[in-house]
Amino acid sequence: MSRFNTRTNRPAVSSPIRTTGAATRTYEGAPGHLRDERSELFLLAVSNTVGTDTFYEKAGDRDDRYVQLVRQLAVEDPAWTYNLLHWLRTDGNMRTASLVGAVEFVKARLDAKADDLVLRPAQQGVNRLVVDAVLQRADEPGEFLAYWTSRYGRNVPKPVKRGISDAVQRLYNGRALLKYDTDSKGYRFGDVLNLVHATPHADKPWQGGLFKYALDRRHNPDTALPPDRDRLLTANRELLALPIAERRAVVTEPGGIERLSAAGLTWEALADWLQGPMDAAAWQAVIPSMGYTALLRNLRNFDQAGVSDEVAEQVAATLAAPEAVAKSRLFPFRFWAAYKHTHSLRWGHALEKALAHSLANVPSLPGRTLILVDRSPSMFPGYGFSTPNKSDIPLAEQAAVFGAALAARAADPTLVEFGMHSNCIDVPRGGSVLRLIEQFGRIDGTDIPSAVKEHYRDHDRVVIVTDEQTRPGWLPSNCHGHWGGMPETRIDDLIPARVPVYMWNMAGYKPGAMPSGSGNRHTLGGLTDAAFSLIPLLDAGRDAKWPWEQQRG
Repeated sequence: MSRFNTRTNRPAVSSPIRTTGAATRTYEGAPGHLRDERSELFLLAVSNTVGTDTFYEKAGDRDDRYVQLVRQLAVEDPAWTYNLLHWLRTDGNMRTASLVGAVEFVKARLDAKADDLVLRPAQQGVNRLVVDAVLQRADEPGEFLAYWTSRYGRNVPKPVKRGISDAVQRLYNGRALLKYDTDSKGYRFGDVLNLVHATPHADKPWQGGLFKYALDRRHNPDTALPPDRDRLLTANRELLALPIAERRAVVTEPGGIERLSAAGLTWEALADWLQGPMDAAAWQAVIPSMGYTALLRNLRNFDQAGVSDEVAEQVAATLAAPEAVAKSRLFPFRFWAAYKHTHSLRWGHALEKALAHSLANVPSLPGRTLILVDRSPSMFPGYGFSTPNKSDIPLAEQAAVFGAALAARAADPTLVEFGMHSNCIDVPRGGSVLRLIEQFGRIDGTDIPSAVKEHYRDHDRVVIVTDEQTRPGWLPSNCHGHWGGMPETRIDDLIPARVPVYMWNMAGYKPGAMPSGSGNRHTLGGLTDAAFSLIPLLDAGRDAKWPWEQQRG
């Protein structure tokens, strides 16, 4: 009898997020699984909005767990932790988490008196490199210093100063000065320059005049004059000097749009400069110079102001452009948020296309795929359940974006929303992902095994998008003993070991609901589509690596 050499036999594969074999309990009391420190930190980092409560964790506890993990691994495994923080701020696009992580990374290594590991090919110490790596926007050197000094005082060590100085040389220019160097900031550009002793970059001779102007704006604002050769800053100063009564005429006069752009006026600055309402003319004057994210977030304002259809078409074309979507690096659920918060049909098609471009890594899975999307109360924090959440899009809706996109591209999907009970959602071929997301609802409780038992029919793979926090049983039933809920059930009793199960973790909690890292059981995570590319890789019997290692092949 053949036991091993069968058609259904699959090669053993591994994935980076691994459980240790140690047992724990989920927040709902179910048998849980502990992950190793790198796996726990990764899942927390890619889902953690610093300072935000979740259903099961207060913001302070969650942030403390993140800080402790970063500090531990900064000393034990600095190269891996540096790569995580660098990737987190770039491809992961997690701004605050990466900044906080870099501060704690450097402080932990200094406290431990660890050697300043030199990384190739940069040939610089890792402490300096990690600071420079996470600073990707011109307001972030000030943010970094504000966090450092609030935690550890005004004694800023040399690696931090050097890393910030490197970033300042990359990021500070005239347009950035106008956008980010405002009175509302505790650390102005001039404060940063004074503290880190940044000098102009050798290949940017204009930076000397810019740095001097930034210092003058901070310390002598009434007499500060922009460099004579800097047309942008000069034009901005001239525009700001116009009497209030003459300003609105600039918006509609011939050449007014070009004048506003040449002066570097953002839409926020224009609203303040006009000292009056942003009407259609004002929006239409500033829209050509607005960035992608600003356009997306102001669609409702454009409609309320009555922006013309011609201008709206131009905005829609920008939003739908694949290169613009890629450059924006916005999370996919941001396009759903824009769609949900606007009531005008003129944006729908553009947002559908933009969402599709933002989900470019979602694979077209062959065969039959069961996709389970968690709609239980813990996925809706801040929406009438338990703790407040600063996000305008709860985890449940973020999960629906991923589940709907995966279903829309799969060859033969079974899309299910589940909680205490489950519903199958019809997936029309070639249908709208945005319309598909609208079909999801809210369901009390969490009963994964009943959903699996009802809907699993020899599928080729199972994807479960959830926060993993279940009650007793595997996958434990929230409804054990109630409403027909199943008794405790092992995963292999429901889904054969040969069938891959991908648990998509949306919240980064410490306890997991199933083992992970080997065989056909894998935990993935993040708020972007990047990890979806691992599913066909693991399906094909190939090992998966950390995202930054995967990119290097």
